[in-house]
Amino acid sequence: MTFETLDRDVRLFVIQHFVETAQPPTAEETAEALHLTLTESAAAYDRLAADHVFVLEPGTREILMANPLSAVETAFPARIGEKRYYGACIWDALGTVAMLGGSGTIDSRCACCDEALTLEIDNLELRPVEAVVHFAVPAAHWWDDIVYT
Repeated sequence: MTFETLDRDVRLFVIQHFVETAQPPTAEETAEALHLTLTESAAAYDRLAADHVFVLEPGTREILMANPLSAVETAFPARIGEKRYYGACIWDALGTVAMLGGSGTIDSRCACCDEALTLEIDNLELRPVEAVVHFAVPAAHWWDDIVYT
């Protein structure tokens, strides 16, 4: 199996596990599910992190983000049916809704005034809302510190 194939299989398993449980699997769980050694699973996590597919907790192989999903609660929760997922940013929350069928609700707050802000998406269409998206960090620099961004 090539690294490309292995990494694709690991990425797919991680996303599927994340969608089913709202939490990412450990490298050990991934190894067991895919019949890999822990060394193979860990190496795939490292490559996927280097390629900006996963964000790992510093100094570990614990997944913090598997784009567009976040393992920790954020200000960008996406409700799809009865499940709640978190995006690291509004783009990730919108991407989560799109990835999981195209209909859902994102409950957030205005960063300036803390007013509640609800985005409703129905069949990939964002319902009209008065809001402005502001990016304090230029896209070219998001990965300089993706957790902050």
